[in-house]
Amino acid sequence: MGASQAAVAIATPSALPAGDGGIPMGLLELELSLDGFSGNNADFTSFVRTVADNAGGEFLFALPACDLIEDCRNIAVLRMADVGGDASILFACLDQQGRAVRIEHPSDSTRDLERFAESFVGVLERM
Repeated sequence: MGASQAAVAIATPSALPAGDGGIPMGLLELELSLDGFSGNNADFTSFVRTVADNAGGEFLFALPACDLIEDCRNIAVLRMADVGGDASILFACLDQQGRAVRIEHPSDSTRDLERFAESFVGVLERM
């Protein structure tokens, strides 16, 4: 990896329901594509939007992290289809240095943000 490219720390995906064969292909493609981030804070949103679209996901919105997630400056909220056709919310997190992007799954500390994203999707679907 060249000096202009940033390293990416990819979070371990949460356990999948029994019977699934592994990580859904869209999620795997998303995580691998995020490895290509070599921009800066200003490039983050457009980069994640493009990667999500290419992986079959949806970019919902981005916002400052405001200490919601450790070592995270900005959060891009994404929706990815699961193996069963359901959609799940994921967070693409730009680290404090603005050089690395990683995927985080909703946790207890981000449950309110996950609910907000689900409500946001509900409003968009009604429009």
